[in-house]
Amino acid sequence: MGDAVTELSSSKMFGGYNKRYKHYSNTLGCSMNFHIYFPPSPSPSPSDSLDSKNKVLFPVLYWLSGLTCTDENFIFKSGAQRAASQQGVALIVPDTSPRGLNIDGEADSWDFGLGAGFYLNATQEKWKNWRMYDYVVKELPKLLSDNFPQLDTSKASIFGHSMGGHGALTIYLKNLDKYKSVSAFAPIANPTNCPWGQKAFTNYLCGNKSDWEEYDATHLVKKYPNVSTTILIDQGEDDKFLSDQLLPHKFEEACKNGNVPLSLRFQPGYDHSYNFIATFIDDHIQHHAQALRLN
Repeated sequence: MGDAVTELSSSKMFGGYNKRYKHYSNTLGCSMNFHIYFPPSPSPSPSDSLDSKNKVLFPVLYWLSGLTCTDENFIFKSGAQRAASQQGVALIVPDTSPRGLNIDGEADSWDFGLGAGFYLNATQEKWKNWRMYDYVVKELPKLLSDNFPQLDTSKASIFGHSMGGHGALTIYLKNLDKYKSVSAFAPIANPTNCPWGQKAFTNYLCGNKSDWEEYDATHLVKKYPNVSTTILIDQGEDDKFLSDQLLPHKFEEACKNGNVPLSLRFQPGYDHSYNFIATFIDDHIQHHAQALRLN
């Protein structure tokens, strides 16, 4: 283990381990926590990626959480570890924003500031440390590669929920060379046209709408249409944020226009909660495990 990372906790689950770590982020200018779920180590097969000691290297699946969440919500509530254990995939769960910087106004509202990094690089001076895009795409993968030899960070996929679904889609579309697949639960699919996105983008990115579009999946899918693996999205039909905040039909229309493969599944009776996520999480883990094996 490298000096940069400190283990905070460890608990066994489905034969593997939930482990929480702390490190100082040069990108964000503060200490950050993240979780890894390590599945149990199987006997190697001819198709497995192996290290120098012929141990199986686990592909990684990044989970990006939604507004108000930390690195703990998904680990405690999703039940994803069972399927990750079965599929031999490591789950990587970062926090949702910088912490401990004590920026004036960072905790004034639940949908902006703390717990609401929106997985972008802020351009406003006040929020210059809010660089969750670079943290997820650049710093965290390098940290994992340098400190966890059991992980194969060259085989990676990404998924998330709500704000994290927005983050997963935008990060994937802008980095098709880095991720094998993407999926989302109730993503903020067209943030330039919804109150959550407009509030975040106005404050983090100022008024330049072209900057906004760089973090809007509905715009990006037109710009980066070379997607070969089907994008999977689950959306609860009883989600109270569906019509005014999430706008999945806008993303669906953009995918159709760009011939981008999309499986958008509307689930009757389901809302925006982790009950919804836990119900369909196995499908998403399987979706990514298949892509990680094939690519």
